[in-house]
Amino acid sequence: MSVFKHEYRAYTGPVTSLPSRIVVLARYALAEAWSSKITLVLFAASMLPIVVYLVLIYLANSPIARALILRGGSAHLDIDASFFLKVLNSQFWLALVLAAWIAPRLVSFDLADNALPILLSHPISRFGYVLGKFIALFSSLSLVTWVPALLLFAYQGYTSPLPWFAANFRVAFGLLAGSVLWIALLSILGLALSSWVKWRMVATGCIFAAVLIPAGVGGVASLILRTKWGLLLNLPAMMTQLWHRLMGVPDSIRIDWELPNAAILAMLLFICLVSVVMLNVRIRAREVVRG
Repeated sequence: MSVFKHEYRAYTGPVTSLPSRIVVLARYALAEAWSSKITLVLFAASMLPIVVYLVLIYLANSPIARALILRGGSAHLDIDASFFLKVLNSQFWLALVLAAWIAPRLVSFDLADNALPILLSHPISRFGYVLGKFIALFSSLSLVTWVPALLLFAYQGYTSPLPWFAANFRVAFGLLAGSVLWIALLSILGLALSSWVKWRMVATGCIFAAVLIPAGVGGVASLILRTKWGLLLNLPAMMTQLWHRLMGVPDSIRIDWELPNAAILAMLLFICLVSVVMLNVRIRAREVVRG
């Protein structure tokens, strides 16, 4: 039968909802992220500090175990806000390493294989595509930040002979809020940088550079100009100050070097907005090739 004799009609059957399409993208992105053995190794390495903190909590609440392991020593372990701040600080860097490895796998492969036009030709928007990748990366980083941190908090509340939960509820809030801020920033920044670099290893290096190089420049500028505002380029310093305040731990830096909360949040929002602009420019259903 000739082609012109065919009768073509639009599809009138059931269609999937927009949330379910985003979930499909997130599910396949998670499968891609965790299909690498290196991802599993990094995840296992990120759990080692959690195991150490778990043992310390057990020793702090078990005099018998402390006496046996420490051989009757008088060492006293304080499980307080400062302890959980150390937990957050250790997972801070491990989450950065994991994000630098996973984020390029979620976007760079699509760019290198010219798969974006095919993906976006389906009933999925650019926002849905980015949101699906964001959910996958955010979920992966959650497994090494606020999830184990809150489990440690719950274990401490369970084993403590004192009414520890009510007295330290602010610590739990600080753990959750601080972790969510950090991994949300890492996720959007990692996806934005990965969308501009087709080579995965180069994208990994760019993510590290985006965090470490401005931190060094900001530290040098603050020392030379004798001003605290250079710390606004230092993501680790900003997040550490914010975590201190969220968890109620006194800052260990000089008072004249403390940044206002509004300035820190404004800088974090600015980084997110720049990342969104980068994604908006790069994530397209077509690719322009200049001859």
